[in-house]
Amino acid sequence: MASVTALVLLLLAFAGGLVCGNHTYIVYMNPAHRPAVHPSHADWYAAHLQSLDIDPGRHLLYAYSDALHGFAASLLPHHLDLIRRSPAVVHLHPDPVLRLHTTRSPQFLGLAPDASSSAAVPRPIQAVEAASRDVFIAVLDTGVWPEVPSFSAAAGLPDVPSRWRGACEAGVDFSPSLCNHKLVGARSFSRGFRAAVTAAGDGTVRGKPKEYDSPRDRDGHGTHTASTAAGSAVANASLLGYATGTARGMTTAARVAAYKVCWASGCFGSDILAGIDAAISDGADILSLSLGGGSTPYFRDTIAIGAFAAAERGIFVSCSAGNSGPGPATLANGAPWIATVGAGTLDRDFPATAQLGNGARYTGVSLYSGKGMGKKLVPAVYGGGRSNASKLCLADTLDPARVRGKLVLCDRGVSARVEKGAVVKAAGGAGMILANTAANGEELVADSHLLPAIAVGKKEGDLIRQYITTNPRARGVLSFGGTVLGVRPSPVVAAFSSRGPNPVSPQILKPDFIGPGVNILAGWSGSVGPTGLIKDGRRTQFNIMSGTSMSCPHISGVAALLKGAHPNWSPAAIKSALMTSSYVLDNTNSPLRDAAGGSVATPFAYGAGHVDPQRALSPGLIYDITADDYIAFLCSLNYTIPHIQAITKRPNVTCSRRFSDPGNLNYPSFAVGFGKKSRVVKYRRELTNVGSASSTYEAKVSGPGGVAVTVKPAKLMFKHVNQKLKYSVTFASKERGRSAGTAFGWITWSNSQHKVRSPVAYTWKM
Repeated sequence: MASVTALVLLLLAFAGGLVCGNHTYIVYMNPAHRPAVHPSHADWYAAHLQSLDIDPGRHLLYAYSDALHGFAASLLPHHLDLIRRSPAVVHLHPDPVLRLHTTRSPQFLGLAPDASSSAAVPRPIQAVEAASRDVFIAVLDTGVWPEVPSFSAAAGLPDVPSRWRGACEAGVDFSPSLCNHKLVGARSFSRGFRAAVTAAGDGTVRGKPKEYDSPRDRDGHGTHTASTAAGSAVANASLLGYATGTARGMTTAARVAAYKVCWASGCFGSDILAGIDAAISDGADILSLSLGGGSTPYFRDTIAIGAFAAAERGIFVSCSAGNSGPGPATLANGAPWIATVGAGTLDRDFPATAQLGNGARYTGVSLYSGKGMGKKLVPAVYGGGRSNASKLCLADTLDPARVRGKLVLCDRGVSARVEKGAVVKAAGGAGMILANTAANGEELVADSHLLPAIAVGKKEGDLIRQYITTNPRARGVLSFGGTVLGVRPSPVVAAFSSRGPNPVSPQILKPDFIGPGVNILAGWSGSVGPTGLIKDGRRTQFNIMSGTSMSCPHISGVAALLKGAHPNWSPAAIKSALMTSSYVLDNTNSPLRDAAGGSVATPFAYGAGHVDPQRALSPGLIYDITADDYIAFLCSLNYTIPHIQAITKRPNVTCSRRFSDPGNLNYPSFAVGFGKKSRVVKYRRELTNVGSASSTYEAKVSGPGGVAVTVKPAKLMFKHVNQKLKYSVTFASKERGRSAGTAFGWITWSNSQHKVRSPVAYTWKM
């Protein structure tokens, strides 16, 4: 367990090494210019800086080798022109700051037996679980709290395979002996973070505790994601009595390694690239990144660049789509070589009730575990301050004289949900109702508040607002209902889950799929309470969190299962299996719905659908993609040669091969754009048979009546395993003068054993 005395400020070790006015840049180099006299790229980078009168000892932060050809350096303004003029430099850009996208799910995905059912785990899942013990998942996040029982090595877990080259680094309050056969690696990367806070002249981040200069997780986010992906089974796990049961990762046999790349003020691109660089070198099979930034061209996207290098090495990369939904074109991590993961709900809920003085009762959710409000109704208030900001319960907006002892209604938005509860409690409030606005619709996310509190949807919130604002003697009381299973409908697409269309390359449909991402129970840091607030003195081994940060490691763990079952499959093949086998009907056999407004969701929200690990193990056919295919795709985006060189690490790229349209990449989904002069779009695809040797598939098309779809040939006859057959599909818009809009459909290749389904998103731009 960590000691408070062991906490240190990260920049103490670095404070004297940088010059005021420096800013960190990532510099991409052309390896063809490397003189033979330099034995390594790192030596060359240092010598190159020295030749420009830039002291590498003071300015060089990282020298990359596997993730990209280049380095990160803290540079003064006058250094930039010197570097840009160098013929060896391909490209450079400022170090970006990315953000985190913050144990029922194994049963929900069919990976563990359901205590409420007599059904056993399907045999294929049991078989591949054992095979995944040779698979290594690298989680790039806020580090790890190794004492959580999720990281204990289960009996029978064999020695770590010799191909693993990772290590557990010693650091503040972190001994290498904390690693074992389950947690096989732990490293931290902070030079980009340290350079940034030093350049800002302040080593502290307001409202955040001091950092551990080690892989130890102060935040809790990294521990949660790592244990979700591959945590060992832990019986009787819960958050203060909520969600009690066996907590386990998607694969309990796979090994996990933690790479701490995120710190109090964010996740710096230079540190992320260093983490990816190390994970590739260490021998990782899966990279899991629950973080991201805004949309940016791929040659400026550090995750996309690092992920390309990983994918080329056969490493599957899973990333969160972001929590900026439900608006269109809000997703991050949309490169086609990345598995972009949105979030859906589970069939588990934590009901709570608001009873009002007019007799009305409204149901919401809560994870509050302290002393309740009792049965007596208390005065209720909405806007307990001097300005409209008090309706949002922002810091310093509530008047204690108006709030003390009352039930406070707060609008969701602007500040964190748990921070609103802390504000109400500090003002003396007896409880809080957190009401959604239009931005969140009917989506309900439960929180472990510091005072009695529940969250309600927009419809209920509007009724409660009306009651309180029109009744000067409004009253209410809250009650809490524990944990409920078998919720219907589920899954539902989370309102916060970021949406397509893909803002960088709209010809690639994103997200790819959704996984469980709402109210997920997993391991937690012993350094912080379940709300993450400094004033929260509670400590738990498990916490319940929501976000695409939570859905991403679900996919990482499932990908590890597929990697164990099919060790020779490429990352694109694994993603294809997950996409074409996903489902789009909920547990009421109705189309998946969107929590934002309750309407039927679309592929811009869920991609190919919700993952189904059991079906993904045997998809029948796959859409495979090589690194050369990705390069042809990049060339079709009309990027410059230096930009493509920066992404691909290939100094001799010429773009002699390019697609006529980026949508011709052999992707398992389709995004079709029509314009005034482009009413016909034709794409080509290639399918690989991974099912029975002699298999025949027929194409079926469904979708809007305003589009004619022709698939040629309409039948594919495979004679042997791994045989590849091509087809083309022509989309013709039949509606002249149609206004801008969207529609959706499906192309399905099926036989008696398999249905290989691809979503199609149509967009009219007139």
